[in-house]
Order: sequence, then structure tokens, then C-alpha cells
Amino acid sequence: MDIQQNTLYLLTPGSYVSRDHLTLYVEVPVYPAELAPAERTRENAVDWKKVSIPIHHLESLCVFGPSTVTAPALDLCWEHGVAVNYLSEFGRFQARLTGVADTSVTLRRTQFRVADDAHKSAGIARQMVAGKIQNARNSLLRAARENDAPAEQAQLEGVIAGLARQIRLLAQVPRAEAAAPSEDGLPEEASAGSPEAESLTPDSEPLGRSRREEAQPSETCLDPAAGSESLLPSAPPVETATRAKSVLDRVRGAEGLAAQSYFSVFGLMLKQQRETFVFRTRNRRPPRDRVNCLLSFLYALVRHDCIAALTSAGLDPFVGFLHVDRPNRPSLALDLMEEFRPWLADRLAVTLINRQQIGAEHFHEREGGAVELTEPGRKLIIKSYQERKQERLNHPLLDQHLRVSQLPFVQARILARHLRGDLAAYLPLVPK
Repeated sequence: MDIQQNTLYLLTPGSYVSRDHLTLYVEVPVYPAELAPAERTRENAVDWKKVSIPIHHLESLCVFGPSTVTAPALDLCWEHGVAVNYLSEFGRFQARLTGVADTSVTLRRTQFRVADDAHKSAGIARQMVAGKIQNARNSLLRAARENDAPAEQAQLEGVIAGLARQIRLLAQVPRAEAAAPSEDGLPEEASAGSPEAESLTPDSEPLGRSRREEAQPSETCLDPAAGSESLLPSAPPVETATRAKSVLDRVRGAEGLAAQSYFSVFGLMLKQQRETFVFRTRNRRPPRDRVNCLLSFLYALVRHDCIAALTSAGLDPFVGFLHVDRPNRPSLALDLMEEFRPWLADRLAVTLINRQQIGAEHFHEREGGAVELTEPGRKLIIKSYQERKQERLNHPLLDQHLRVSQLPFVQARILARHLRGDLAAYLPLVPK
């Protein structure tokens, strides 16, 4: 069990959460070290760790695997806006329980209309994919600078050039116009001084207009290839529904090709433990090597944070623009996390391996070839991820130093403002 950044992670099977007035009372079983994972049930526990956590200290609760949260404990969480997330033992998102959402109905209706409009969806998807590709390119540029092997440098530089071409092609994809306000106008909640017009940055002063006015996104579109502050004229808007669908397919195709190129040289970013962490291609459900297992778990953590950010901004995390809607799939959260994958999740995975903080002992292989993290491995990754989220970096659009943990919330609010029509284009996060 770890409490980090206002999130309680329950990793031990058989944990039990109950309510004690305004606190959560958590009982975590202690099992013999030699006990097999399949036999780790409450009946086989040799001891218990017990802790009381005031509810106002928490923002969310993540339950990995078979643990119990009682109905009174759930009621306390709902009363105080604490979301309860259920994931499989190895990080696959299964369910999210929240109280009645206190959000703008008009914003969500606008989101649904934009999601049903192929050319507006393509415009948002185009920006998200461009941000992801540029962040992937930046990671490979860093790896090329640090690599002393000429052959590997040449491989990296070839993929870097290919990613730059993909970004240039995306810049030619027809753009979508900004989402227009609904016929009944903007909701009262979106007026100045209201909660929905508050700062894009949690724990900071409200966002000033000067920075937005300098960028003037109404006539331009982000060109990640030239840097997060560089803008170039956007392509003409799409004209027909058929062409709009084709544009969206082109954006998805560009993302797929870029990801394939990026992962073809991902293993070259590993400077240590290459024999232990062999990576050939991206695979999942289940991951079949240690690197893919590590990446999948980190992506699950990022996805959780993106769901929380979108919900906080008043958006529906299950209705997206890039990813196709499917039952129980948080499509918009998957959209938002695309720009976070290379520099947050992938970079952390590479760091853990290169610093030899994670090793073969943190994984085990099941019958059939599936690779899974051990409980100590999951705890180590969560601890490292939360430490990374405490670091600060400069947001290029806002020109403010923010904690990494704040950035999904910032991007969710930028997306909400674009949907309302306050910003003509969604601007992805491309850290310098």
C-alpha cells in the first residue's frame, strides 16, 4: 500500500477498506514470502497492517486486483468527490465509480456533437498526434546525442527524419474549425469568475490573456516539428463528411506509422541491461517481454490520471476524437494521454532500466509466455512514477513552471476551452 500525491494505491490482494466516521480504515494482509500469488487470500494472512486515512487527504483510490471496499466506504468517497478506480492486478482498467458529476451539461453536449462531427474530430486528433510524434522525436534526439555507437546513431537519425516527415504531412491535413457555442449560448457557469472559467493551472493564479493573445491560435496551427511555440498556417478546412472521415483516417494512419517507427528503435534507448530487457516490438494483452510489461503498467497509471483530469474539467472521458468509441474504453483519456506517453511513461521506463532500479527479479513469466510484474515491482514503479510527478517543468503555452502531476489537468482544460470556442485549436503539450 502506498499513499502518493493524494492517491491511495491498494496493491496487495485481500486488502479491506471500511469507514470510520470521516476516515477510511485500511487493513492490508501480510503473507509469507514463500506463499504463491494464487494462494494469497485473507485466510492465509499471518499479520495485518492497519492505517486510518482522513478522507480529505485523498483525491482518488486505485484498487489493483481482488480487494474489498465496503459500501459505507464507497459512500464516504462519493460524498467527498473521491473516485474509486478498479484495475486488474496488472494494471488493466476495469471500472471507475464516482458520485453524481457536478459538471457543465452544455460542455458535454458540445463534446458529443464534436465527436459526431468527423472534420472537427480530425482537427483535434491531428493536434494530439502531432504532439505525440514530436515528443517521441525529442526522446529519440536525446538518445542519439547520448549514443556513441555510429551504427545505432544512424538508425536513430533515420527514424528521427521519418518522424519529422510525418509531422510535415500532418501539417498539410485539413484543419477543423473551432467548436462553436451551442445555440442557446455558453452556459452561465462559463462566465468570468465562475468555476469553469478558472485557471487552467491548479494551485496557481488564473491564466492571463496575454500569453494566449500572443499565440493567436485563431489563424494558425501548432507545428511540433519546429518547437512548441512555433506556429504555421493551417491547411484549409475540410468540406464534406466523406472527406472529413478520410482525413481522420489519415491522422490515425500517421499515428500508427509513427508509432511503428518509434518502437522499431526503442531498444536503442536502453544503455544498460539490454540482455535482460530485450525489446523487439510493442505488444500487449498480454505483454510478452519485460519492457512491454513495464510500459503497459506505466500507461495504466497515466490513463488513470488522464481520466481524473478530464472528469475534473467536466468532460466525458469515454467519448473521444482519435480513438474509436468502444464499450468500457475511455477513448478521450486515451486521446489525451498520447502526448504524455513518450516523455512521461516511456522516458520513465528507460530511466528505471538504465539506472538499474528495476531488474529481472521484478517480473515473472506465466505459462504461455505472458510476463507480469511482481508485487514489489509494481510498488517500485508506482513510487518512481509519483516521484516523477513531483518534478516541475515549464509549460510552453502558459510559460509557467508546474508540477508534472498538474499537466494532465492543464491539457484537459485547454481542450475544454477549445470545445467551448474560446481557443480555435487544441494545443498539445510539447515539453522543451
